[in-house]
Amino acid sequence: MAAAAAPFSLREVLDAFRRCVTEQREVLLEPYLSGWRGLIREAEGFLSLEVFYSGLTLRCCGAFIHCSAKEPREENISLFFSELRPGLAALRARPDSGCRTVLRLHRALRWLQLFLEGLRSGDPRTSVLCTDAYNASLAEHHPWVVRKAATVAFCALPSRDAFLEIMNVGSAEEAVAMLGEAIPYIGDVYSITQELFAQHKLLDLP
Repeated sequence: MAAAAAPFSLREVLDAFRRCVTEQREVLLEPYLSGWRGLIREAEGFLSLEVFYSGLTLRCCGAFIHCSAKEPREENISLFFSELRPGLAALRARPDSGCRTVLRLHRALRWLQLFLEGLRSGDPRTSVLCTDAYNASLAEHHPWVVRKAATVAFCALPSRDAFLEIMNVGSAEEAVAMLGEAIPYIGDVYSITQELFAQHKLLDLP
C-alpha cells in the first residue's frame, strides 16, 4: 500500500520559497519545485481543476530537470533558456519544451499568490477571491471551456476558515501572520521569473 501524502505545511512552503532566491537573484529549481509541491498539497481537493493541471506540469518539469542536469539541486530557472540556442522559432515549435513547462507553473503561481493574498485580507468570499485571482492571471491563457469550468468549480469552494485550518500553523490569526511572511517570498520568485521570461521574449508562449 502506498504511503499517504504528507499533510500541507505552510511553514515548509515558506521555507522553500525563502530558499529559492540567491544573492545573485537567481531562482533555484529544487526549492522552487518543493514549494510548488507544498502549494499543490494545500489546494488539492479544493481547486482540483488547476491543481491537476499544475501537478501534471510539475511532474513534467521534474522529469525535464532530471534529464537535463547532473546536479538539479544546484540548477536555477536559467537552465531552461538554453533551449533558445537553436533559435526562438525552433523553441516555439516545441510543445514539450522546458521553457513552456516552467511558464505554465509560473502563471499558476501568480494565481495562487493572488488567492493567498485574498485569504490574508480577511474577505470570507473564497469563491470571489479565487475567481478574481484567476481572471487576473490564468484566464487569458485558457480556452473558454476551461475558463467556464474553473469559475463553476470556484463556486463550491469552502470557507476562508477551512483554508486557514489546513495550513497547520495553529489559529487563524497565526495562519494569517505566516501568510504575511510567505507571500512576499512567493512574489519575489514570481517577479524574478517574470523578468527572465520577458527578457527572452517568451511570456506569450501558449
